[in-house]
Amino acid sequence: MISCRFFFYPSAFKLSFLHPTESLFIPASAVSFGTVLLNISQYGVNRTGAWLNTAVMIFFWLEACMAIILCTVIYLILWSTTEFTVARMTPIWVFPAYPLLIIGPHAATLSSSLSPTHSFQIILAGFTIQALGFMISLMIYSAYIYRLMTHKLPRESSRPGMFVSIGPSGFTVSAVLGMATNLDRAIPADFMGPGKGPLAALILRSVATFVGLGLWGCVFLWSLSPLLFFSSSSSSSSDDDDDEHIQRLAIWFFLVSIFAHYSCVRPGRFHFSMTWFSFVFPNTALVAATFAVGKALDAKPVQIVGCVLAVALVLVWLFVVAMMCRAVYRREILWPQTGEERDAVGDGFQVRGEGGRGIDRRFRMD
Repeated sequence: MISCRFFFYPSAFKLSFLHPTESLFIPASAVSFGTVLLNISQYGVNRTGAWLNTAVMIFFWLEACMAIILCTVIYLILWSTTEFTVARMTPIWVFPAYPLLIIGPHAATLSSSLSPTHSFQIILAGFTIQALGFMISLMIYSAYIYRLMTHKLPRESSRPGMFVSIGPSGFTVSAVLGMATNLDRAIPADFMGPGKGPLAALILRSVATFVGLGLWGCVFLWSLSPLLFFSSSSSSSSDDDDDEHIQRLAIWFFLVSIFAHYSCVRPGRFHFSMTWFSFVFPNTALVAATFAVGKALDAKPVQIVGCVLAVALVLVWLFVVAMMCRAVYRREILWPQTGEERDAVGDGFQVRGEGGRGIDRRFRMD
């Protein structure tokens, strides 16, 4: 459908790069590409010829380069053409960094099947790029916390973007634990000194386990806040965790969200938009992190929780797809002056129309 839109209205393709909302979702193309490669690495490698091992390794490096370039370009375009205010800040701002955040899980899967030399190189690249994506997300989170401290909560149509906050920590958990698991077979025997490779692998795996456990606690508590989207009661939650600062931040989001989402249950206050898919994709990070923690600790109850979350996620995905089809049928999205364009105009971002000559470059968001 989006391809038809660009075909019939060619100017819309360029405008999507300059649009303050649509441009944030352009990196989703790289995320889709990376997800396809991840599935090939999971189900194709070692089940076909050696040619596929070489192909996926080449595509991994291609994906890594594309993720870095796309993340850099999108943020540069936003900073060069758009004026944002802190009042309009949402966690969706971190989405251009998402291509970086799936490099680690891909590296974890790929390093379990390639030769030790290639696996170690991929693990080093995976750790580096995953850390880059996670640090970018932390900087965005700091702006988001400042926005919550100084302005009101995001409007109802933008609040599904709160789920995006789950993704960076969740993907980092699954990436770190997965890559650490494969260090035993990939790390050189003389890494960091003669004969110290196995010891280094053991230490790194132990550190990765507890770091992943701390981040998983953050992810799990953070995910509870958007789940209270339709809640009308208040409660509090606390849990003991190794990383107290992350825990307090998660509980703070949990408590704030109790009151933040109550207004959304009122009729006419919450319309479908493409941000509803934030209900689905970022939560795959929570599911993946849960399975990774369960595997690392050999904890069957945690793995059962992961299965329950996976089933619930499939049901939510079916619901969102159904609502999207309903919105298309009712011409609420993928039509001129609807969906994201309608929201952008309400924020001061003025669009002359799909068939127009251009847009107002002021991009005022206040």
